[in-house]
Amino acid sequence: MVRAIMGEKGAGKTKKLIELINEAASQEAGNVVCIEAKKSMTFDIHYHVRLIVADEYEVASYEAMRGFISGLYAGNYDISHIFIDNLLKIVRGKCDHEAEVFLDWLEKFSATHGVRFTVAMSEDPSNATDGMQKYL
Repeated sequence: MVRAIMGEKGAGKTKKLIELINEAASQEAGNVVCIEAKKSMTFDIHYHVRLIVADEYEVASYEAMRGFISGLYAGNYDISHIFIDNLLKIVRGKCDHEAEVFLDWLEKFSATHGVRFTVAMSEDPSNATDGMQKYL
């Protein structure tokens, strides 16, 4: 399952994401991971959540993000949910076909491995491609 949260900067996406992360940490049996662009949520999320700062690992493209997520899972099969905050900033991308292809890849990964994904993007939801609409 993939869920996308979209909205302009300042729309409350990160606050909503923090609520969802903390809820998942308290309710899910598996490990919860949060990938963020810069170190900003350290004191806001539950201490059981594995917080990863993407800038520290130079994850700057969709290809790199796919490899990074695959590596995370290969190293820990107990991951049940991965949250990604500010995807477009991390991969230096736009809300376009390439973003849609990435979300579709996450959906396939989710179906194969049973990992849920919640992805936040700073973009007006009306700019989402037709293929991205199913994740909103």
